Amino acid sequence: MFFPVAGIEVAPWVPFLAGFAVAFVCSMGGVSGAFLLLPFQVSVLGFTTPAVSATNHLFNVVAIPSGVYRYIREGRMVWPLTWMVIAGSIPGVFLGTFVRVHYLPNPAAFKFFAGLVLLYIGGTMVVSLLKKPAPGTGAKSAERRFRELVSEFRKTTTAAQEEGKAALPRTEVKQFNLARLEYSFYDESFVVNPGIVLSFSALVGIMGGIYGIGGGAIIAPVFVAMFRLPVYTVAGACLMGTFITSLAAVVFYQVIAPFYPHLVAAPDWLLGILFGFGGMVGMYLGARTQKFVPANVIKWLLVFIITSTGLSYVVQFFC
Repeated sequence: MFFPVAGIEVAPWVPFLAGFAVAFVCSMGGVSGAFLLLPFQVSVLGFTTPAVSATNHLFNVVAIPSGVYRYIREGRMVWPLTWMVIAGSIPGVFLGTFVRVHYLPNPAAFKFFAGLVLLYIGGTMVVSLLKKPAPGTGAKSAERRFRELVSEFRKTTTAAQEEGKAALPRTEVKQFNLARLEYSFYDESFVVNPGIVLSFSALVGIMGGIYGIGGGAIIAPVFVAMFRLPVYTVAGACLMGTFITSLAAVVFYQVIAPFYPHLVAAPDWLLGILFGFGGMVGMYLGARTQKFVPANVIKWLLVFIITSTGLSYVVQFFC
C-alpha cells in the first residue's frame, strides 16, 4: 500500500502492529509510545520529512483515549495534575512545532536532537530507579503495597471481584491551589508545586512539539524521578496531557502546511490512523494490564528501549 504524503510503500498491517506493540508496552508507564514509533518511521519506513512529527502526533490523538478511559474507570486520574500538564504544554508545543519546521527539517539534525531527548528521558528514569527512598515511605512504598493488594484482589472469585471493584485504591485530591497540590494514594500523601509543574510542562511541550510526541514521554519520568510520584498515579495524567497537546499540534501542522510548500509538513492521515488504531487496542490493554505488572519492571523496560534507541541516533550522527 502506498502512502503519498510519507512517500513510502508498506503493507497496512505493519503500521497497525507497530502502533499496537509500542502502545501496549509504553502505556503502562504513562507514555503513548510515540517516542518509539517515530524512530520506527524514520529508520525502518524511511519517513523523514517534518510530516513524520505531525503523523506521530496523529497516532497519539487516535490511540490515547482508550487508555485514558481505562485509568479514569479505575480511579487513577489525578485531574489537577492533568490540567497543569495541559496548561503548560500547549503553548510550548506550538513553539516546538515552529522550531521543527524552521530549524530542524534536515533528517540528520532531527535524529541527533531526537537521540538527545531519548537519552535525557532514559537518564532521568535511571536516576529515579537507583535512588532509594526512606523505608516504608514515598512512591515506591505505595506502589509496592498497591501491587500486594492487586495480588490479593486477583485471588478472589469473579463474583467477589465484581462486588469489590471499589476496594482497589483510588487517588484522592486533598488540596489544590496555586501554591500546592496534595493527593493521596494508598495511605501515602504526595505534594507538588503547581508553578514548577507548569514550568516543566512548558519546556516539555517545546521538546514534544519538535519531536512529535506530545510530551508525555518526557514529563512522566520527571514526575517519577524529581517529584517522586507513583507511576500508577501519573500514567493517566501524562496520557491525557499528551492527547490534548498532540491534538493541538496536529491542527497546527495542518494549518501551517500551505505556508511551507517546499516542505511536507501536514500529517499523513491514513498512515497516522493505521498507527493509531493499533495503538488504541494496545493502549487499552496496556492500561488494563498495568496494575498487574511491578512498577520497576515497567520502568526498566522503558529505560532499555529509550536509551538504546537514543544512543544509536547520537552515534549515527557522528559516524
